[in-house]
Amino acid sequence: MTIHREGYKTIALTTLILGLLNLSLFWFWGSSLMWLCTVILIITVALLLFIISFFRIPTRDHTQAADKVVSPCDGKVVVIEETTDPEYFNDKRIQVSIFMSPANVHVNRNPVSGDVLYSQYHKGKYLVAWNPKSSTENERHSVVIKTGNTEILVKQIAGALAKRIVNYLHVGEQVKQADEMGFIKFGSRVDLLLPVGTKINVSLNEVVKGGVSIIATL
Repeated sequence: MTIHREGYKTIALTTLILGLLNLSLFWFWGSSLMWLCTVILIITVALLLFIISFFRIPTRDHTQAADKVVSPCDGKVVVIEETTDPEYFNDKRIQVSIFMSPANVHVNRNPVSGDVLYSQYHKGKYLVAWNPKSSTENERHSVVIKTGNTEILVKQIAGALAKRIVNYLHVGEQVKQADEMGFIKFGSRVDLLLPVGTKINVSLNEVVKGGVSIIATL
């Protein structure tokens, strides 16, 4: 397991703040309230470990299959439905949405290999990630990847806590399935918009792993 580069600054700043906090507490209260200082130390160390784990990149064998769509993130499938996409396709698509809790790995990965046709950031609200309106009203970044004759839209969506979406893809770039696409800090969601008629290989409430679980067959 390694730590994602997006976490270096956050981890360093958190360590500095919590370290200064504990040093101050032990300096002023160590002789009279040692029990309280110890409790706060345990809590802050647990918080730091949680933040470090949030930016983890686990070692995995990623799925490589030209006819498969792999999960772009870790999380739980919360939506499988037919919808109309107003942003790019302007027609009906099958939407598969994956909710990422703060405890999930938050690296986002390319669901397929192919050419990037579209990459667009949108400012927006910070509704809870499971709210149906979050797909069109929240801060988000949309990418369309063309694999063979099929175009797939991947939408990174900020949640109530997430206020920073990072996306590394650029129009005209060729990308490889399961390679890093981006990162979303804290609770969030990723939507896949697939052609109508695509065979979906997951079910509602199923837990999936980014770059590993097969979401659909093209």
